[in-house]
Amino acid sequence: MELFDSLKFKVVRRNIKIVFPEATDARILGAAARLKAEELMEPILIGNPEEIRKSAHARGIKASTFTIYDPENYDGWDAMVEAFVERRNGKATKEQAETILKDVNYFGTMLTYMGIADGMVSGAIHSTGDTVRPALQIIKTKPGISRTSGAMIMVRGRDQEKYIFADCAINVNPTAQELAEIAVDSAKTAELFDIDPKVAMMSFSTKGSAKAPEVDKVVEATKIAKQLAPQYQIDGELQFDASYVSSVAQLKAPNSNVAGQATVFVFPELQSGNIGYKIAQRLGNFEAIGPILQGLNKPVSDLSRGANEEDVYKLSIITAAQTLMS
Repeated sequence: MELFDSLKFKVVRRNIKIVFPEATDARILGAAARLKAEELMEPILIGNPEEIRKSAHARGIKASTFTIYDPENYDGWDAMVEAFVERRNGKATKEQAETILKDVNYFGTMLTYMGIADGMVSGAIHSTGDTVRPALQIIKTKPGISRTSGAMIMVRGRDQEKYIFADCAINVNPTAQELAEIAVDSAKTAELFDIDPKVAMMSFSTKGSAKAPEVDKVVEATKIAKQLAPQYQIDGELQFDASYVSSVAQLKAPNSNVAGQATVFVFPELQSGNIGYKIAQRLGNFEAIGPILQGLNKPVSDLSRGANEEDVYKLSIITAAQTLMS
């Protein structure tokens, strides 16, 4: 079963509610209409109802089939303001909250936090910071997770060769502890995509072939990750060839249970992760889907501002599937 066929099967007719704060955007409306028609979710559109109706009409879409919430005229406004002030725990007054919550991303995030929605997809016309900041302030990370991270699902060919690359989007230079958390979260993300997680902790060294503080960090992160999640196969430090090519693995890491068969690649810092996935995408002909934000209590997904309707459609399905993760 292909990747998105499998995800669709998981979410179809489950009445999962996903918020779209950029509801006048043609890409968002087109994807939301498809998702609703296929019964993959119940899209919740945020914005001025009249403006949304005009934009939908221009696309030949009936806006009346959607739930629409307007931050300027919302029946649950007082309860939302109160909940926001409580959640921010002294960092915002009621007056400040009433201004902040007019922002569609904050409003959509609060709908998700309050359980009115199950997740949120934004970023088509907003920066990553504008999308992620409200999620970090309101939804926050899961217990035991200090930082959110961004994973890419890399898919190639008819045989649906699939891998997880992380962190490719958020943490510039994670500590050993943070790197370990990213590894565990990435293993869980792999399971969402029916990938058997074999986690390789990436380095320019394999099993002590080089000495440097950067290598020591990966070694320490590997130890911590194994302690955090002994149920997963995690090994490092490994160079990419040792983690991916079985013949090289036999030479460089013959005793590893991951080398030569890794499916999850955890990069030591953002620079190498971002470069790595783009090389695989452009030279290796992989489709790069994401970033998928990991570690939040409820899923919030960040689109690229260059995303097309198909990207919105696919990332929304991933977001819906994330709501089913424990």
